[in-house]
Amino acid sequence: MTTSLSRQQFPVDFLWGVATSSYQIEGAANTDGRGPSIWDHFCDQPGTIADGSSGLVACDHYHRLEADLDLIQSLGVMSYRFSVAWPRVQALGSGPWNEAGFDFYSRLVDGLNRRGIQPYLTLYHWDLPQALQERGGWANRETVGHFVEYALEVYRRLGDRVTTIATHNEPWVVSILGHELGIFAPGLKDRKTAYQVGHHLLLSHGLTLKALREQGCQLPLGIVLNQSPIYPATDSLADREKALLDDGIVVRWYMDPLLKGHYPEDVVAFLGDDSPEVAPGDMEQIRQPLDFLGINYYTRNFSSTGEPWDVHTPGNPVTEMNWEVYPAGLTELLARLHQDFFLPPI
Repeated sequence: MTTSLSRQQFPVDFLWGVATSSYQIEGAANTDGRGPSIWDHFCDQPGTIADGSSGLVACDHYHRLEADLDLIQSLGVMSYRFSVAWPRVQALGSGPWNEAGFDFYSRLVDGLNRRGIQPYLTLYHWDLPQALQERGGWANRETVGHFVEYALEVYRRLGDRVTTIATHNEPWVVSILGHELGIFAPGLKDRKTAYQVGHHLLLSHGLTLKALREQGCQLPLGIVLNQSPIYPATDSLADREKALLDDGIVVRWYMDPLLKGHYPEDVVAFLGDDSPEVAPGDMEQIRQPLDFLGINYYTRNFSSTGEPWDVHTPGNPVTEMNWEVYPAGLTELLARLHQDFFLPPI
């Protein structure tokens, strides 16, 4: 049985929107002064992408901007979330700014506003300049400072015409998939590095919010996290303990420092020597007031000490990625977050 909803069943102030990320759509990877990103480098390595594709052309959004904006408008949505490609506006992640890159995003923002579509800007959706990666990437604390400088320049150029600014999209993905499991760029497989990367991402978020507000920024500022409710696959003590730990790794590892000013003790104990190095004052910087918290929800997860880690209820539909279609999980997740945290608007 399926249930359909009409637009009229939503509140009149419900904000309908669509979203993309720069590397997934822009293409023009070698055009107008754009520098290489870690995803360009990752996709060039044999075997990393199943079909050998890359973002070299992608949807060619860079060259099809006006037509793409017309397509967005034709959907009748009122907002569009996009990300700026750091290497398009600053090829090396430090040094001179690329005027052609900023011109593209200026035309994008102006085109959205002309069409009555609110621009929601994300500063970082995973495409770190490769030049910074070659100096240690997010594992190098210097990258934090470069990111703050980049964020301030983007705000200076575009801040008068966008609706909100999010610092990072899904730091768990960058940290764990990119640096522990190695299945996303930059393709590293080291747990200690992964959690140091995660700490630096959160630190760069907090320092960016502080710096933007010191510059007089009045825009709503926040961060976007991927989260899901995690349940034990069985009622065994081992599976229940595993589900609690996995919740700590996926949810609390980011929510606790952002909203409580510390990392969860159970995950710190689990990591042991792989816990990140935290300098004095870091946690206070991370815990900057959030104007909003973005939640990306895909499905629920089950934890098990056996295999597989992810299971779903037999008979429920799944996506092409074999993720269970379980919309009730969003309600379950938000209710839990409301219970455990003092939340900003979501």
